[in-house]
Amino acid sequence: MESFIFAFFVIYTGILFLVTWLTSRKATNETYFTGNRRSPWFVVAYGMIGASLSGVTFMSVPGDVANTQFTYFAVVLGYILGYFAIAFILLPLYYKLNLVSIYQFLGTRFDPVAQKSGSMLFIISRMVGSALRMYLVIYVLQFFIFDAWGIPIWATAVFMILIIFLYTFKAGIKTVVWTDLLQTTFLLAAMVLTIYLIHKEGSWGFSDAFALMKSEGHTKIFDTDWKSHTHYLKQILGGMFITITMTGLDQDMMQKNLTCKNLKDAQKNMLTFSGILVVVNAFFLYLGGLLLIYAQNKGIDLSQLIATGQTDKIFPTIALQHLGLGAAALFVIGLISAGYSSADGTFAAITTSFCFDILDMKRWSKGEAHETRIRRWTHFGMSLVFLAIIIVFSQFHNDSLIRILFKIAGYTYGPILGLFVFGMYSKRKIKRPYYVPIVSIISPTIIYFLAKMAPIWIGYQFGFELILMNGALTLLLLYLGSYKPEVNQVNS
Repeated sequence: MESFIFAFFVIYTGILFLVTWLTSRKATNETYFTGNRRSPWFVVAYGMIGASLSGVTFMSVPGDVANTQFTYFAVVLGYILGYFAIAFILLPLYYKLNLVSIYQFLGTRFDPVAQKSGSMLFIISRMVGSALRMYLVIYVLQFFIFDAWGIPIWATAVFMILIIFLYTFKAGIKTVVWTDLLQTTFLLAAMVLTIYLIHKEGSWGFSDAFALMKSEGHTKIFDTDWKSHTHYLKQILGGMFITITMTGLDQDMMQKNLTCKNLKDAQKNMLTFSGILVVVNAFFLYLGGLLLIYAQNKGIDLSQLIATGQTDKIFPTIALQHLGLGAAALFVIGLISAGYSSADGTFAAITTSFCFDILDMKRWSKGEAHETRIRRWTHFGMSLVFLAIIIVFSQFHNDSLIRILFKIAGYTYGPILGLFVFGMYSKRKIKRPYYVPIVSIISPTIIYFLAKMAPIWIGYQFGFELILMNGALTLLLLYLGSYKPEVNQVNS
C-alpha cells in the first residue's frame, strides 16, 4: 500500500512543479511579492479554499463531530459576516494605500515601531502555527507510511519542506496562487470521493445517511448552553472575528487578495470565496457524521480515540485502514494538498513581511539585484526556521502541548485587531513609540490568564470570543497610552 500511495504523491508533486515552471518564467521581485497584481479573481477565490483548510482542519473538522456534533457550522456562519467586513472595510483601505505588506498601514498611521510590532506578531504566530500544522501532516504520513520504510521523521520533514521551498523560491505569491488552485482541486476531490466511497460501502443514500446521523445525535448545529464554549452566539461572533483577524489582518491570506487587478476584483473574490467555504465546511461536517455511522456499522471501535481527545485521528484511521487502497490514496493526497496550500503561502507572506516591515528593504535598497538577494536569503532563512520548529517538536511529540501552542499562537491576533481598529477609527496618537510592543505582550497574557481561571471562578468556558476580548483589551490599553493631537497635527 505504501508504494502505491507514494507513486500518487510523486505524480502529484510532478504536476505541482509543472505549474511552478509555468508561473515562474520571467519572475521578478514584483512577481514574488504581488504577483504583478494580475491574478484572476476567481482563481484566487477558489485557491483560497485550500489555503484556509489546513491539514489540521482536513482531519479535525470531521473528527470533532464526535464531540461537538455540527456546532462548528455556527462558526462558519460567523465567517460570512467576517468576510463581508473584510471586503467592504479592510480591502478598500489596503488598495487605497497600495500596500504590499498590510502592516505598512501601522507604520503610516503610527510609527515604524508599531509596524514592526504588528509584523512580528504575525510572523511569530504564522510561523509557529503553520509549522505545527505542517508537522501534524508529516506526523500522520510518517505514522501510516514512512515508518514502514524505516525513514526517520526528520528526513520526511526535510523532504517535504524542501519541496515547498523549491516551488515558492522564484515566483513567490504568483506561484502560490496557481498551486493553490491545483491543491484545492485535489483536496475537494479527496473529500467528495471519500464521501462517495462511504456511501457505496454502507449502501446509503444521502437521506438515509443523514437520518442515521440524526438518530445518533450527531447533527446538532445550535448549542444553547451559554456556559458552553460551543454556544451558538459565541460561535457566530467568534467566527466573525476569527475571519477578520486571521484572514483580514493576516499577511498570508491578504497577500493573495492583493494580487488581484483592482479592488472590485478583490471584493468579488472575497465574497465568492466566502460562499464556497460555507458549502465546503458543510460537506466536511457531513463527512464527519458519515465516518461515525460507518464505524458503528462496521464495528470499528473509536471509543479510545474519542475518550483521549484524539478525534483528529478518526478520519485517517478509517481512510487508511478500513476503506481500501483508493480511499487511502485519496486521503494522503488530500492531506498533502491541505498541508502544502497552508504552508506555501506562509513562506511567501513571512518573507514579504520581513523584507518590507522588519528590514524596510525599499528604504536602503541598491536596486533590483540587491533586493533579490535580500528576498532570497530571507526566504531561505525562514524556511530553515520553519523546518527547525518541525524537527524540534518531532523530538517530543505531545498532543496536549500541540493544542496549547496553537492557542498561544492564536492569542497574537488579538493585539493586531486592536491596533488596526484603533488606527482606523481614532485620530489619537501613541505617547511613546515602544508602548505598542508592551501592550502587544500584556494584553494576550491577561486574556490567557482569564481564560484559564474563568472555568474555576465562575464555571464559564471561553470559546472563540477570546479574540474579541483580546482585541478590546488592546484597544483600551492603546487608548490609555495615547493622546489627542492638536487640530493642525490631525490635518497634517
